[in-house]
Amino acid sequence: MRLTCPNCGERDIREFTYQGAASMLDRPDPEAGPEAWHAYLHLRDNPAGVTRDLWHHGCGCGAWLVVTRDTVTHAVHAVELVEARDAG
Repeated sequence: MRLTCPNCGERDIREFTYQGAASMLDRPDPEAGPEAWHAYLHLRDNPAGVTRDLWHHGCGCGAWLVVTRDTVTHAVHAVELVEARDAG
């Protein structure tokens, strides 16, 4: 599989590290109750199909990316910088 980093262009997957679902960017408020933090830290979906994942380009520019991909076909639909996602 290859990912197209917005900064570096198309690269081999070995340059990137998978960090989990992109929903991890949506942290609960620090004052949220234990239930909210339990759900954030421990409850995960494992869908077959299109997912939005968080990846780190550690062997390249160091960017954090949100990758929309299909876990069944391995097709990559979109790659965007986390900063671009937050600005939108």
